[in-house]
Amino acid sequence: MTTKQITTETPLLMAEKASRALMETFRAEDLPPVNAFHYHQGVYLYGVYRVYQATGNEEYFEYIKAYYDNLIDEEGNVCFDRDQLDSTMAGILLFPLYEKTKNPKYLIAAKRLRSALDTINRTTENGFWHKEKYPYQMWLDGLFMGGPFMLLYSQQFHEEELIQMVLLQEKLMRKHMTDETTGLLYHAWDEKRVQPWANRETGCSPEFWGRSVGWYGTALIDLLEILGDKKRGQEELIKSLQSFIPAIVQFQDEKTGLWYQIVDKGDRADNWLESSCSALFIYFISKAIKHGYVDDSYRAVVDKAYKGLLEYMVEEKETTLNLNGICIGTSAGVYDYYVERPTSTNDLHGMGAFILGSMAYYDLIK
Repeated sequence: MTTKQITTETPLLMAEKASRALMETFRAEDLPPVNAFHYHQGVYLYGVYRVYQATGNEEYFEYIKAYYDNLIDEEGNVCFDRDQLDSTMAGILLFPLYEKTKNPKYLIAAKRLRSALDTINRTTENGFWHKEKYPYQMWLDGLFMGGPFMLLYSQQFHEEELIQMVLLQEKLMRKHMTDETTGLLYHAWDEKRVQPWANRETGCSPEFWGRSVGWYGTALIDLLEILGDKKRGQEELIKSLQSFIPAIVQFQDEKTGLWYQIVDKGDRADNWLESSCSALFIYFISKAIKHGYVDDSYRAVVDKAYKGLLEYMVEEKETTLNLNGICIGTSAGVYDYYVERPTSTNDLHGMGAFILGSMAYYDLIK
């Protein structure tokens, strides 16, 4: 625990320490789950890439490159689970890798990931199933897992229809998963309403799970950044973000500045503060302030949240840190399922989220 004074450089320093914590523990080729082209590594390395952009330290780039080079051969072949959006998330770094190295294998691998999107099953409205083993289900996580990759791919290969496909996914999530009372979105939606957790009328899962809510907000801001000034119908994304952020903020914990595993039920004794969702909220709220989507009054929210993360969740060391309170990988379920999930220290979900949140906060206060 730390109560250190936060200076302008603190978040960058913390992002570097978090990056190094895993770099010193694992060779890039051994990042868990080993030999998997997957979002666990993708989200962590995405954070490390943001640190590389800010520092120019080639060691970070080489570490990222080593992970991808271990899984992609010189012909651009890459093995991944073709039935799920989680695999495509790791594809977002193929584009900066190609840009810097000009090695065509990265773009060939991107094409392989792109081809899998055509074979993922869909709902009747053309929404992606989250995975084949979750039939007719859309999960909030999926917008971040698939959306940024699809937009970056459309930029590289001028495939305009991918933009509309991404916007459709967000629209379907908003339509089916938004709770009118809180303004939050439920974790999952079952079109067939047959899952044990599904509401028989709406098809929604019953809870607002922190990290899934965080992935949704993270996706919104990343999609807006990638699209930039192009008018492609993303005005609806801006409206989604502007209504979503106040909904999140009302559930910020008064004492710590953090958020709970089940976002709207901080008053329950068995609910607990969770670090990865808190970091993702810092990420997209900081960026929304920076881009002018919300006003500067939200600065106090992220100031308090970042201070809370360092105070309650981070154990700082000389060159690295430990991040506690990270919910492990989680499916959709009911309240008891979520609050009984184990937490871990330095899990890639949380380290990636913490680095991203730190870098977004750094960019805001810089």
